[in-house]
Amino acid sequence: MTSRPQAVLQIASAEPIAGQKTESIQQPGLTFFAIGLIGLGVLALLFGDFAMVWQPVALWFPGRTALAYVTGALEVCVGCGLLFSATRSWAVRILFPGLVLWALLKVPALVVAPQTEGVWLGLGELTLLLSGGWTLFARLAELPAGSLFGFAAGERGVRAARMLFGASLPPIGLSHFVYLQATVQLVPPWLPFRAGWARLTGAGQIASGLGVLFNVLPRVAAWAEAAQISLYTLLIWLPVSVATSYMNLQAVFGQSGKRLPLTALFISWTIAAAAWVVAQNVPRRRLANAEK
Repeated sequence: MTSRPQAVLQIASAEPIAGQKTESIQQPGLTFFAIGLIGLGVLALLFGDFAMVWQPVALWFPGRTALAYVTGALEVCVGCGLLFSATRSWAVRILFPGLVLWALLKVPALVVAPQTEGVWLGLGELTLLLSGGWTLFARLAELPAGSLFGFAAGERGVRAARMLFGASLPPIGLSHFVYLQATVQLVPPWLPFRAGWARLTGAGQIASGLGVLFNVLPRVAAWAEAAQISLYTLLIWLPVSVATSYMNLQAVFGQSGKRLPLTALFISWTIAAAAWVVAQNVPRRRLANAEK
C-alpha cells in the first residue's frame, strides 16, 4: 500500500534516486563539455598561450607562458577526467573553482569600463560557461558530508547555476543590437535579411534569459538557448575553422594571429555544451497533486 506513494515521490523529486547513477542524465552535454575543454587545452599547448580575449591574462603577468601551458594541460586532464566515471567527481571538483577563477578574469575590465557593453558580453559568456560547470559540480561532485563547498552542490547548487545561466544571457543578446554591424558580419552570407537575423537572435537570447530567471517556460527557454548557441558553432565557427585550416594549415598552427577561428570554435562549442548541461537539468513541470 505504501509502494505507490513512494514511487510517485521518487519520480516527482528533483533529487536523483538513491543508488542510481546520475551520469546518464547529464549526456550528451557532459561529453560535449569535455570535448570543448580538451580542444581548448590542446590549443593552449600548441600555441603556448591563453584563449585570446576569452582568457584575458595580462601580458605582464609573471610566468605567463608557463602558466598558459599549465592551464592547457589542466584543461586536457579535466576534460579527459569528465569522460570516465572513476575520475568524474574529482574532475568536476577541479573544474568548478577553475571556472570561477576564469570568470573573475573579466572583473578588472568591468571595474575600468562598466559602461562598455562588450565587457558585459565577455563576462556573460564566461558566467554562462561557469553555469554549466557549476551544474556538473552540483550533480556529480559527490562531496563528503560537511564539505566546505556543500552549499554549491545538490539541488540548491543546480538552481543557483540555473539563475546564473539566466542572468548571463541578456548582456549577450544585447550585444547583437549594440554591435549590430559586427554581428551581421558573423551571419552566414547565404542567409537573407542578415540584419534581421542578428536582431532576432539577440532578442531570442534576451527572452531565454528572462524566461529562465522568471520561471516562464524555463525548460523551453534553456533548450532554445542551447540550440541557438549550437547553431552559432555549426554555422559560423566550424565552417570558418575548416576553411582556414584547408587554406593554410601551417599558418593556422604557426602564427597566433591565425588561431582566432579555432579558438572561437572551441569556446563556442564549450559554451553551447554548458547550455546543454543546464537545459538537461531544468525539471519538467510536475503534475498538480501528483503525490496524491
